[in-house]
Amino acid sequence: MRIHPEVAEALDAGRAVVALESTIISHGLPRPDNLRIAREIEQSVRSAGAVPATIAILDGQPHIGLDDDALHRIATGGTAIKVSVREIAMLAAVAGDGATTVAATAHLAARAGITVFATGGLGGVHRGARDSYDESADLTTLSRTPVLVVCSGVKSILDIGATLERLETLSVGVIGYRTDRFPAFYLADSGFSLDWWVQTPKQAAAVLRARDRLGTDRFGLVLANPIPAEAELDRELHDRVLADGLAAAQAADVHGKDVTPFLLDYFHRETHGASVSANVALVLANARLAGEIAVAYAGS
Repeated sequence: MRIHPEVAEALDAGRAVVALESTIISHGLPRPDNLRIAREIEQSVRSAGAVPATIAILDGQPHIGLDDDALHRIATGGTAIKVSVREIAMLAAVAGDGATTVAATAHLAARAGITVFATGGLGGVHRGARDSYDESADLTTLSRTPVLVVCSGVKSILDIGATLERLETLSVGVIGYRTDRFPAFYLADSGFSLDWWVQTPKQAAAVLRARDRLGTDRFGLVLANPIPAEAELDRELHDRVLADGLAAAQAADVHGKDVTPFLLDYFHRETHGASVSANVALVLANARLAGEIAVAYAGS
């Protein structure tokens, strides 16, 4: 792995570092705004006093932290494929470029010694998984990767109830941030309750310290931070677009891994960009919160 000098220096000194995924840059946000937003995400981490480490694979080599040229390449080059944990070795062997998913980012962050990771939404169990067995690798990766993922729950296009059940089975703890309700990405409340929550970054850091002390640090943790109230999608609009999008996917015979990008694009079109604005708002909020938790954890 190539660790950016600023990131390496912070890790060696025991200072706060926050991992960031790169799939949102290459595949999750529209161009040309994606490059600007990627810089804003890193700045949100810095504003909390932590060092951002955006993770990607360039020429087959995992990069922990990107300079501006590398960030530009991932955002605009068009060569980066979406890469999860299982593809890392193959991509390295052919010296390709890859934008890391939550699973791949978590894996590489842990290998580099980074504990706190910020993203938009966690992957989960897909609707109809009873027949398709379609489940994100994010879940099983977190069951063996000692990172705290700060996210806004999972997207409402997934089966949220089944996702929470799988996280419980996999011993991945789920904690609400100032809420006892699990968020649904564009919405602050998915309708599912949480057993545990914290009110401050210091309390989240205390959970990490207790995990280290008690030997449960081989499992991941999810900190569910609801989308800011002012950025939340109108629930009636959300529910209508989701129902129409699911019907459109079925009519177009879209299935498997193609359903999520289809529905996200459908949301973008039918909400006239409001879903993208919501996505950006929650990612920035998660990045700042992750920075605050990383600072509290490093200072403990």
